Amino acid sequence: MTHFGIICPATTSHLNCMAAIGSELKQRGHRVTVLGIADAESLVLAANLDFHLIGESDFPEGYMQVVSDKIRSLKGFNAVKYTLLRISKGAELCFREIPKAIQTAGIEALLVDQATPAGGTIAEHLGIPFITVCNALMFNQEDSIPPNSLFWKYDPSWIGILRNKIGYAFVNRFGKSLLKLVNEWRRKWNLPIYQNFDQSYSKLAQITHLVAEFDFPKKELPPHFHFTGTYFNAAIREFVDFPYDKLTDQPLIYVYVGNLQSHLFWVFEMIAQACVDLDAQLVIALGGNTSPEQMKLAGDPIVVSRAPQLELLQRASLTITHAGLNTTLESLSNGVPIVAIPISNDQPGVAARIAWTKVGEAISIKQVNVKRLGQAIKQVLTKSVYKENALRLQKAIEQSGGLSLAANIIENAISTGQPVLAETLSASSFTSDQKPRENLSKNNAYLTSQ
Repeated sequence: MTHFGIICPATTSHLNCMAAIGSELKQRGHRVTVLGIADAESLVLAANLDFHLIGESDFPEGYMQVVSDKIRSLKGFNAVKYTLLRISKGAELCFREIPKAIQTAGIEALLVDQATPAGGTIAEHLGIPFITVCNALMFNQEDSIPPNSLFWKYDPSWIGILRNKIGYAFVNRFGKSLLKLVNEWRRKWNLPIYQNFDQSYSKLAQITHLVAEFDFPKKELPPHFHFTGTYFNAAIREFVDFPYDKLTDQPLIYVYVGNLQSHLFWVFEMIAQACVDLDAQLVIALGGNTSPEQMKLAGDPIVVSRAPQLELLQRASLTITHAGLNTTLESLSNGVPIVAIPISNDQPGVAARIAWTKVGEAISIKQVNVKRLGQAIKQVLTKSVYKENALRLQKAIEQSGGLSLAANIIENAISTGQPVLAETLSASSFTSDQKPRENLSKNNAYLTSQ
């Protein structure tokens, strides 16, 4: 059995995905240790994984709340720029402390979140294998695909490609200092210099919890890139109390715009006003950073600080969200269509895919108002095409393999030391009690077990 180490940002969305993978590997007999700052510890221990503290002095408990408060005050590229600065600070910590932590803990292989650019270099330096895990929209750049941080439609024409190239040039300007930092450590450790971040991802396997049906048509992903499907594990989620007795038989509209956006009171006010005349029940989750008592909203919505999202989505007829990838995929896993209000980071890219796959409608935060919201909500609730497409995506997710496939790929890559190719993953990759099934999904042919 292998002792896996996990390196990822200390945010709930990234930790939930990594903890789910870690729990699956632990059930298979492996040992899993998360290398993280203090703010990650409670979630990791709740998932019954090992935890190794790093950055105790630089990143004391409560640091992520400070970062969240800052991001709340920013919009668009300013939020992206600040996020990259935080990633750079985290990378410096990783380079300083994680190599020693890995050696001390006896970790043999790494699962590296794509948003932690130091991870691959550390693995190379120590001579241990690593797998890249994309817990946000994948960062792999392709000229026919718009940058994730922009709310642009898919347009493979020469005009669209030119537009995308300009967008990437602008985005990559923000990443130059981070790439410089990574290369400084690579020089120090006598490793080849990176020309771009695509070179930093695993040569054994790269996995994402998207299904290809929800992504724009990619043509340049490496042959060892896998769309595995979602990484949800309700068993490791923290219990959240909820007034279920207040739910009615009306269609349920679930609202969650993320932890970082819970201060946007005016958005909640618009949503409540847009839904006031609907024969539906509105449930609003504020993300844990705002008290429900602060909210004075039209109608009679159920407003809670935090909500049991997975359970409520099983009842929901519509999700109104910031287009966070986890909430989006959890909604589609339940066949629930979406109205998206993207705000920052990769949310515009997720919203663009929601609109492109017609599983919902998306409104830019700059254009949102009660009238537009009302029109979008009524349209998604009443036109069958949105529900039909959400059910189509639900079926694709159910057939994708999810955690089981992700763990199979990880085990295969680590045990063989060879790239796990999406088109050639064979039955030998699976244990005797697992039955593989070939599933051709747009660009990727891959096997899954059930």
